[in-house]
Amino acid sequence: MSDAVIVNRLATRLLAAEADCAPIDPIAAELGSKQVASAYAVQAEVTKRGLAGGRRLVGRKIGLTSKAVQQQLGVDQPDYGALFADMEVATGGEVQRAKLIQPRIEAEIAIVLDRDLPEPDVTMGELMRAVAYAVPALEIVDSRISDWKITILDTVADNGSSARFVLGAAPKRLTDVDLEACGMAMTRNGAVVSVGSGAACLGHPLKAALWLARAMAVAGHSLRAGDVVLTGALGPVSPAAAGEFYEARISGFAPVNVRFV
Repeated sequence: MSDAVIVNRLATRLLAAEADCAPIDPIAAELGSKQVASAYAVQAEVTKRGLAGGRRLVGRKIGLTSKAVQQQLGVDQPDYGALFADMEVATGGEVQRAKLIQPRIEAEIAIVLDRDLPEPDVTMGELMRAVAYAVPALEIVDSRISDWKITILDTVADNGSSARFVLGAAPKRLTDVDLEACGMAMTRNGAVVSVGSGAACLGHPLKAALWLARAMAVAGHSLRAGDVVLTGALGPVSPAAAGEFYEARISGFAPVNVRFV
């Protein structure tokens, strides 16, 4: 069976799982010898079909920024996925739990760009000049793979297990916040369920963003002005259920929150 046939078949299965809210078995064993490259090919096909169906690409997410999670999955770098406009939920808004399969939520720093970053050797200085502002964010991840039994190949093919994201409404310039030292506490119905800091995200959220900018340029899909970048979790992820209210407080930022209904 050709690589193209496998990629199309797996993309179809993942999209059907998302549409039907019905998880599928792990797909890593079907990706062949090219492994991660094949997984990104499936993700690219899923993204292409989304765009063809009228979805609008608004940015990218970074996953696997925790060294502990990288070691658990046997990888030495993060991964990425696509963000579409219909995935965004306003802070203070609601998420329909029934439209997701097995959601989890995590607190992050998001940046928004106002310049293109087309070069594969983009520097930290160029990245910092390209950042319009930073905001606190909540990312809601949701695996289309049963029981979250994923490897790096499963999550890459499954668009980085992305589902929804929430951006804070009070942006800050990079000069006004310390993204490395900032502390984070996320609560569920008022009780703390996750704590962390900016340093937990690959040492610094901008280091994660720099990795992404270079990786996307190499892949031929460089980051552009206006893109939202979710830089990665600052602390442990939490399962989410209907009736739960989540709020993240990150030092230097106003709170960001969302309710599952």
